[in-house]
Amino acid sequence: MTSASPQATADAHPSHARRSLLRALIVTAIATALIVGAVAFSIGRLSTIVDATPGTTSAEAGFSRDMQEHHNQGVELALIIRDRTDDAPVRLLAYDIATTQAQQSGQMSGWLAVWNLPQFAPEPSMTWMTRPTLEGESHDSSHTADSGAAHVAGEPMPGLATAAQIAALTAASDMEAEREFLVIMIAHHRGAIEMAEAVLDRSTNATVQAFATSVVLSQESEIDLMTGMLAERS
Repeated sequence: MTSASPQATADAHPSHARRSLLRALIVTAIATALIVGAVAFSIGRLSTIVDATPGTTSAEAGFSRDMQEHHNQGVELALIIRDRTDDAPVRLLAYDIATTQAQQSGQMSGWLAVWNLPQFAPEPSMTWMTRPTLEGESHDSSHTADSGAAHVAGEPMPGLATAAQIAALTAASDMEAEREFLVIMIAHHRGAIEMAEAVLDRSTNATVQAFATSVVLSQESEIDLMTGMLAERS
């Protein structure tokens, strides 16, 4: 009997590092699903608490509109990378991002409908993030230290990918595309966390508070995972 060649053996059995990465990705995906599920349950319980209906220029309404746009781009990026790689962990991550952020985008659209507010903002994006927090802090004092610069109403939201970045990702393939995607999505997640923390500083609405907290927790977890995946591809 002839023994299998080293190459055949390597092809039949993924490396230990690859298996470990896939397990980590599955654990993260499950953790994210549990967080989202717990928040959905909390929102159901918190719906019995009477919150004042947010106004159309409120932090809650601004967050709902802007985060929908942010999440919708996250879905777009995830679908792009799924067409450009056969790597199982990256494809699983992309699937998780696409399904989770699409569902959350629809949820925020639903809030606006329940609040009888228009889907389109009456003022430039991120205006709500330039207003003082509940503690009376200005945008500059509450967030500049973390982000490095104050937000300006109407400018691109934090972490939003540029047209040039999307074009580069679309033109890439295989590992090059994986690297492009991970770099873009890490920044994208950090921007979403910044927006979620901003609404936590500006809202007492129980539903929005629970949702924003879940965004911070789940996307911090995915950033840790993607940072490791990117290091393996450097």
